[in-house]
Amino acid sequence: MKLSSAGLLVLKVCLERSSGLYGYELMQTTGLASGTLYPLLMRFEDKGWLSSRWESAEPTKTGRPRRRIYHITASGAAVAREELVRFGSVVPA
Repeated sequence: MKLSSAGLLVLKVCLERSSGLYGYELMQTTGLASGTLYPLLMRFEDKGWLSSRWESAEPTKTGRPRRRIYHITASGAAVAREELVRFGSVVPA
């Protein structure tokens, strides 16, 4: 499997935050630009490594657009752990 360092970083952050993260939060946490992050998120969803949903908060009440929340799937977690071990990184519990 070929996984870029940026892709591995995204999966690792998602693995650490099983409660889910929205795109801008992932950009801040990883330091990745939107042009790098969002294609990775779409690719990982296509592979079944991430799932996403729109938050339930109403934009009229929050004063901002709805956020898309990304969650790592069981298969994504398995891939992340395997790749983190392969690269010698610390694997989140």
